[in-house]
This record gives sequence, C-alpha cells and structure tokens, in this order.
Amino acid sequence: MIGFDNLLKSVSLAIAYAYATSASPFPNNVKYATHHVREVGKGLQIESFYPPSTYETFGVGIEHPLAKRDNPDLEESAIAFVGSRLGISKSTITFKSGFIGETARHAFVKQSHDGVPFANAVANIAFNHENRVIAFGTSFVKLTSIAPSQPSIPIADAITKAEELIDGKYNDHPPSLEFLVLQDGSAVLTHVIQIQNDKTGTWVEAFIDAHTGQLHSITDFVNKFSYLVLPITSEVPTEGFQVLDNPQDTLASPFGWHSDGTTSTTTTAGNNVIASKGAPTPQSGPGEFIYPWDPTAPPTSQGNVNAAVVNAFYVVNTVHDFSYRYGFTESAFNFQANNFGNGGRANDRVIVSVQNAAGTNNADFATPPDGQSGSMRVSSQLFLWTFTSPPRDGALENDILVHENTHGITNRMTGGGTGRCLQTTEAGGMGEGWSDAMAEWTEHKSSDVPDYVMGQFVTNNPAGIRTHPYSTSPTVNPLRYSSIATLNEVHDIGEVWANMLHNVYAALVGAHGFSTTARTNPGGTEGNIVFLHLFIDALALQPCNPTLPAARDAWIQADANRYGGANACLLWQAFASRGLGVGAASHRDSTTVPDGC
Repeated sequence: MIGFDNLLKSVSLAIAYAYATSASPFPNNVKYATHHVREVGKGLQIESFYPPSTYETFGVGIEHPLAKRDNPDLEESAIAFVGSRLGISKSTITFKSGFIGETARHAFVKQSHDGVPFANAVANIAFNHENRVIAFGTSFVKLTSIAPSQPSIPIADAITKAEELIDGKYNDHPPSLEFLVLQDGSAVLTHVIQIQNDKTGTWVEAFIDAHTGQLHSITDFVNKFSYLVLPITSEVPTEGFQVLDNPQDTLASPFGWHSDGTTSTTTTAGNNVIASKGAPTPQSGPGEFIYPWDPTAPPTSQGNVNAAVVNAFYVVNTVHDFSYRYGFTESAFNFQANNFGNGGRANDRVIVSVQNAAGTNNADFATPPDGQSGSMRVSSQLFLWTFTSPPRDGALENDILVHENTHGITNRMTGGGTGRCLQTTEAGGMGEGWSDAMAEWTEHKSSDVPDYVMGQFVTNNPAGIRTHPYSTSPTVNPLRYSSIATLNEVHDIGEVWANMLHNVYAALVGAHGFSTTARTNPGGTEGNIVFLHLFIDALALQPCNPTLPAARDAWIQADANRYGGANACLLWQAFASRGLGVGAASHRDSTTVPDGC
C-alpha cells in the first residue's frame, strides 16, 4: 500500500504545459478555457488545469518539410511538420492516431520524453489532399523540471489508491505511464488508471503520481445531461409513434442493426448498439419489435420498458448511421463491435441502459478511448424523470437520446479518439452545445427554422430545460459570447454555443435551402447538409480543449476545405451576430467580420 501524508480532501490539480519557464507559466484570467472543477468519490474535489492550445488555420494550406515527396506517409509528415514548426527534436514527438477523411488527412501526436508520452501535451495536424497543411493545434510544452521516467511505486499500489480515492473499481483496461505537467511548469510521472462505479455512474481516468502516490488529475468520460424515442424527426411521444420498416442504412451498417457480420440476434443488440434494462428486449414477433407505449401506465411496467428500449435502440442506431455518412466512421474512431477492416479500434459498440437506477432527472454518456468495450464502458444511461406523476422516461424523448449520443461523436473526433479533449469547462460546455444542436438538426422537417426548445416531455413544460429557446431573435434569446463571462457551468455555457449554431444553421438553410433526404444523401448542396458536414469536419480540425474562437475558426477552415470558402462570410456574419466576430477573445464580444464580408 502507498501512503498519502496529509492528503487534503480538496486536491488541486494543475496540468500546465508552457513555452515559458516562469513559476506560473499560464495566466488564470480566463479559467473556463483551462480549468474544470469536478467532484469524485466521497466529496473529493479536483480542479483540473489543461494547457491552453494554440491554433492556426491556413486556408488553401502551407508547405511542410516532406511536401516535395510523392505520397508522403501521414505519420512521417505530421512528425516532421510539428518538429519544424515548434523547433523541437522529432524524437520527442510520438504519433498517436490518424485518419483520412473526405476533405483532409488528420494526424494526432503527443509530446514525449524518454519514450513516455505526456497526457495533455498533444497536437493535431490536418493536411488537404494537395498535401499542404491547413490546420495545426498544439499544447506542447517546455518544462522547468521533469520527474524520473521510471516509476518507483508499483502499478498495483497505484490502482488500490485510485480505487480508494475515486470510490470505484479498476475496470481492467490496461493502465499506462504518462507525464503530467503541473502549473509551475514541472512534469510528474503518473500511472493512468480507469476507475468505474456502476452504481454512481462514475467512469474516470485517475492520474496517480508514480513516485509519490498523489492523485494529480482525472479525465471524466461521462457527459451528463437531461434530455428527452419515435421517428428521428420527432421530439416527444405526443407526436406519435410509427412502425418503420427496415430503417437501417446498409452503407453504414452493412449487416443491419442485429448482426456484426458473424453473430446475429433477435434482441435489441447488434454491431452498433446494445440497449436494455437488465437484458436486451426480444422480438415481439418474427422480425418485429412492436411494443405499444401506454401513457396511462407507469414507465416501469414491462410494456413501457420494452417500448423505451426499442426506441432507444432505434435512435442510437440512426445517429450511428447518419453520422457515419458525414464522416464519423471506423477510422474516425466511431462505435462498433466489428469495424470490418476499415480502420480504428473495434469492440466498442454503445451500451444503452434504460431506466438506469444510478439517478433520476438526467442522462449521461461515457466516452472512453476508441476500442474500449464491454458492460458500461461505452454507455448511455437514461434515467426516469420525476417532475410528473407517474414519472416520465428519458428514453422516450428523442432530443435526450440524440444529445447523449452526440457526446460520443464530439469526444471521439476531437483529439483523435482519446476521449480526453473536451475536459475544460469551456470545451465541456461546447460539448453540451454541440449535442443540443445535433438534436435540433434531426428534428427539422422543412426550411422553416422556428425557435427550438429542449426537454419538453420529461418536464411536462413547454419551456423545456434551457433558460431560453434557441432562436435567431436576440429578444427571445439574448445569449452572446460575452455571456460566458458570468457563467460557470457547462450546460449554461453550452446554451451560448448551441444558440450560435442555431443561427449558423438558419443562415445556411436560408441561403441554400433544405434537403429532406439529408440523413442518407450527404452529397447535396442544401443548407442542412452543408451544416452537418461543417459540424463533423470541424471536430477533427479543432485543437484539444478548444475555446469558442478556436471552434469558430475550425468551422471557417472546414468550409475552406470542403466548399472552397464559399460560406466564409455567411459563417462570420452568423458568429459575429452573437459576439464571436474577428477579435472576440476572453469572453469579450466582437461584431467585426473580415474585410470583404
């Protein structure tokens, strides 16, 4: 057993990676971009500090050291560019992952020392298909000191201490050894261990000092939220259930929703998703999953449980299929048991737990790294909502299900499949905003863009669960970039970002029209298609733990990559209308747009 002398109940963690050697390399004036306070275990508070990323986009692209080669290797090109751009040895750069998308090749690398990677000293590079660099984000660091790279505390002792502090159990995922930089610029060596507690819904990585045994940091894989299943374009049960025949998209799910290509099931279990309350729901008849919902019966009645499980299975599979069409594929770190040889790591289908007993009036989605699988590992927990009598089931409100699944997309695609790169308060807030925006995208049926309200059914409240409807009207929704200066909670910050994206969506549809086949035909030019392409493309372009300005820049670059910048002024005007114009920084508004716009 390892000892902790005078361990404070509130542990302050600092991951400060800087290109400076001062005692406090990073300013703390805008903490949302670098910090996140979380409570784990039995009241233990961790204030996490993440290195601020620098981020550059390059329009049509710039050359890199291997640009003259024919067909240069992605790994070699990325390492050569980072080494040249930052003036560091290639021996200190480790390739983590990469994939080739429709408009760009993406590489994700880590800083390393003595062959040991740094946890948050990461970089992402995007190359266009003309072999030019179009985007670069980095949180690489210089250090004041660094711990020895050989641990003095055994991994077994570190696991015991992590279990004790987090109040959970080691989940057998292989631990790793990684450096972690503290706010004073020093780097500690840590054992990185995954801890879970199914009763409380906890799933974290613990960073235990490999020399002192101190808990320095956590990565929280669980994104929690309250959302409200039915045809994907519907939001609430009162819009009516429908019997849908063969809704799977066989491009994204080539063996359908009940087979991984080897094993077939007759339950709500397949290659992309397993949905259950205790056990997957079986077919109600040959090839049928038809369980009518009875609004007069409690949600825990068997018929209503089955209806909820089937609905959840349908929605999560549908999100898998349309996001696949837009780029969230196997090589881009999606969720599948069998990846069919298409890259990425397999054995990580989404596990949906309906009416989960871990809580009420909420839902959550845990996103560990690409390739992790098993019970409660890639999971969405859907709770009962107790604002009404009888309670209402979150698995019967589509916006809840879509919102939760979008956490999986954004956490996987930002940072190259690690699940670690939306951990600051501001980045976590954008995670909530992206999830709301995706839920809204699925429910549009025409070019009309009315105000959008989240969470009406489970609360039995037409105002929903947000402070304002999402709206193009500043009277209906006054939230702006500067609003974040007075906010300190991820869902509140998420409302700011989601409302900006509502305005971007409205502008694109107003300019380019609406496609009713967008979910299965991403090749059109209509505004809702353009929106989702930019949504997905920008995730892989942006840096680890992005700020709103960085995410905005990634959208602008995504448009340059895919559409030659045709929508640049429209995007700038939409963002600037809510304070995120040229010069917006540190939660101070700017309504300026580039010259020519």
